[in-house]
Amino acid sequence: MSGDNSETGLPASFELVWGVRDRPTKGPKRGLSLEQIVEAAIDVADAEGIGGLSMGRVAKELGASAMSLYRYLASKDELLALMIDGAFGRLDVAEPAEGTWRGRLERWAEIELAAYRRFPWVLRIPVTGAPIMPNQLRFLEWGLRALGGTGLAEQDKLSAVLLVTSFTRSFAMLSGDIAAAFESADPTTARVMPQYGELIKKLTTRAEYPALHAVVDAGTFDDAGDFDGLDHDFRFGLERVLDGIETLVDRHA
Repeated sequence: MSGDNSETGLPASFELVWGVRDRPTKGPKRGLSLEQIVEAAIDVADAEGIGGLSMGRVAKELGASAMSLYRYLASKDELLALMIDGAFGRLDVAEPAEGTWRGRLERWAEIELAAYRRFPWVLRIPVTGAPIMPNQLRFLEWGLRALGGTGLAEQDKLSAVLLVTSFTRSFAMLSGDIAAAFESADPTTARVMPQYGELIKKLTTRAEYPALHAVVDAGTFDDAGDFDGLDHDFRFGLERVLDGIETLVDRHA
């Protein structure tokens, strides 16, 4: 399955997903399918994280040999790209099509955050280029259509969508790391996180860190480990991002 098509320049496995390459009918009988491999890889990542993923581990999940996977994929990197798209394909959600542009784009960001929380291993796969797979492009299309009727230039629509998705991805990674810290088996981490506010007061003086102590005194860290508070932070940040986009829309209007 390795090799590029002269028309798209994409790997053969990508073309197969897009339906622009026919499934091979010649050669050794194939006991697997590309879809089965991707689904098995997603299951492994869900259970063991992206660090537990290897071609050998996926092959074991399928009861096959690692070499047999290379009939369908040229590299592990191809598999990772297909897994991201497959994860988005598992989302049972509809396009945000009702309400104002702001409400639609807000819902779009919420869907993306939910995807990262359901498949946190996606965030651990390095971004190597622009999205090119079917489910990813469909999701990007939804984001762009959410800005329909705003009067923004097409470049500005794309920039606005990239701004929202950059914030959502960064927040998902940060909140995921915080959640992992609370669940950590490391005794130092497990001890520090729930007592963060008290530690700040013990390690610093009010004279040196008046602003930080004001935050502690306000009880901001009292509910450390309460992830509803993190949702509030997401909402706060997203609203500020949307405020900026709204200013741009108003300027065009």
